[in-house]
Amino acid sequence: MAKPSHATWGGRFTAGPAELMLQFSESVSFDRRLAPFDVAGSKAHSAMLAHVGLITKKERDAIHAGLDAILAEIEAGKFTWETKLEDVHMNIEQALTKRVPAAAKLHTARSRNDQIATDMRLFFKHACGVVQERIRGAERALLAAAEANRDVLIPGYTHLQRAQPVYLPHHLFAWMEMLERDRARFADVAAHANWCPLGSGAIAGTTLPIDREFTAKALGFVDAKGRPQVTQNSMDTVADRDLFIEFAGACALFGVHISRIAEDLILWMSSEFKFVELPDAFCTGSSLMPQKKNPDSCELLRGKSARLQGNLHTLLTLAKGLPLTYNRDLQEDKPPVFDSFDQTAICADVLAGTLAGMTVNRERCAAAVADPALLATDVADYLVLQGVAFRDAHHAVGAIVRLAETKGVGLNELTVADVQGVHPAFKADWAEIFDLKRALAKREGTGMPGPKQVARQFARWKKLLR
Repeated sequence: MAKPSHATWGGRFTAGPAELMLQFSESVSFDRRLAPFDVAGSKAHSAMLAHVGLITKKERDAIHAGLDAILAEIEAGKFTWETKLEDVHMNIEQALTKRVPAAAKLHTARSRNDQIATDMRLFFKHACGVVQERIRGAERALLAAAEANRDVLIPGYTHLQRAQPVYLPHHLFAWMEMLERDRARFADVAAHANWCPLGSGAIAGTTLPIDREFTAKALGFVDAKGRPQVTQNSMDTVADRDLFIEFAGACALFGVHISRIAEDLILWMSSEFKFVELPDAFCTGSSLMPQKKNPDSCELLRGKSARLQGNLHTLLTLAKGLPLTYNRDLQEDKPPVFDSFDQTAICADVLAGTLAGMTVNRERCAAAVADPALLATDVADYLVLQGVAFRDAHHAVGAIVRLAETKGVGLNELTVADVQGVHPAFKADWAEIFDLKRALAKREGTGMPGPKQVARQFARWKKLLR
């Protein structure tokens, strides 16, 4: 008769793993955070076993009570995790079996393969909800900043060169569009996670009379009409890591977006721009130069973006080339996912905090946007309305820009004679183009930065974020 082993697979072996192998192969140091989801999955599974008659209702109730007690200990920090038990599943199961003899039946018709797949899908649904709410917090901070600076104009930039004037809220709403797409991506990942793996077993299900749909309903894997959603191929269920990659991908793209936002803020805070002042609480100084105020939160947001991209690359490389179905390599799928979740959540909070304390230097913004060259395209449009072909108009305006530079004056300071010498289509009213409010008022097409469109976007965002 084989000796009992702490490992679920121990009956096949005459000796346990080496201590070094235990240290090398354990995952409980990081997968213990799945305990709430593991307990939920075990409660649903035992309820199903009772439903189909594989355990009694009394055994089910004892298992549930034991699981609730263990989870309470875990949440109170009183549970002892054992590395030799490898993972969160076996730590909980062994502790439960010591207290509840019926727990020896808990693993009936279940493998750690479909067990961890279920835990992770529950985790992804939870994580996506958390991240979406954190991103919403950053969006609300952006909306408040836009509201406080509704009338501020700034130069918009291409190639980091002044391009055309925009209202500051229009620029902030561009950031919000990025974040809203991120929020939608996490909603998609949550929807993809909403399929129950339990019942797939290690690879080929089970010969026992289980009810997968019962378990799916118990765990909330249901569609909008409350119908259970269960995975459709047992092999794919335990081998699939698309969700891991999709989640990490959504985190990585969020990281790219906050890095771009952070870069704008870093530039705007610099002495060369000085459009904004970032809050002291999210900045630091220099150990040498007492005058320094460094935008550390924004710089770290840029840095975290690289970390999130690295986690995605780890998962893509991990899954590449693995044969179906499960391989132990896949144990390494959780650390990058957990790290991406943690970093994404805190980055969203830091972005919100930085924006909430940001103040706008209206004078510096006004001085920058007063540059008449920002309306050079409007001058070309003026000529187009006079019947000039756009390419000819573009060339003519380029010529008067060069003329203004040669004369050392602003574009709007050229005389009517100056500009008519370049092109006869210029009229005496041409300098009216340089009225900023007039220029912005003409930009009223959908998605443009005119005041009416900006007002529409305020209404839209307030409705979305309420």
